[in-house]
Amino acid sequence: MERLRPVATGCTGDCARLCTEAGLAAVLAADRGLLHWRAMSRLGDPGLAEHAVQETLLRAWRACASYDPRRGSVRTWLLTIERNVLIDTARFRASRPGDTSWDEIGEQTENHCARPDFVEDLTDGMLVADLLEQLPPPQRDAVVQVILRDRAYQDVAADLGIPVGTVKTRVHYALRSLRRLPVSA
Repeated sequence: MERLRPVATGCTGDCARLCTEAGLAAVLAADRGLLHWRAMSRLGDPGLAEHAVQETLLRAWRACASYDPRRGSVRTWLLTIERNVLIDTARFRASRPGDTSWDEIGEQTENHCARPDFVEDLTDGMLVADLLEQLPPPQRDAVVQVILRDRAYQDVAADLGIPVGTVKTRVHYALRSLRRLPVSA
């Protein structure tokens, strides 16, 4: 089994421990059933529920270093992340009336968060750094803060002193540009 690598060098003794094999295994053993039950009860579809659980764990893994034990347990933190994933999924489904498939949800979350296979490239860093260098600095800064550092749009806007809508627009156009760029291996 491949060893997990910390996603952020900022992981400390207070991180959620999802950056270690033992920590991830403990969370999966303790909380995966609860996460799946909540997703299934909210979404009513086994495929979407499993996708929501995977997206929750991916977001938590990426934000491992940002966990603050003073604000609650790891379980509470995961449930909050899952609530956001379920809201994102519900919004996407509401914007597309009819039967939304698991594949369409996967395409939507690709715009919000990196997919697991992209995370491996992300940890390598070089491909992402090359792609980001091709973006205008304001878009690059927005993507780094919102996508790579998993920060809320509101927090980034406050730090930059600009409206939230401007941050969202920058991220949108940056991601659109990145999808059009050729990727060299």
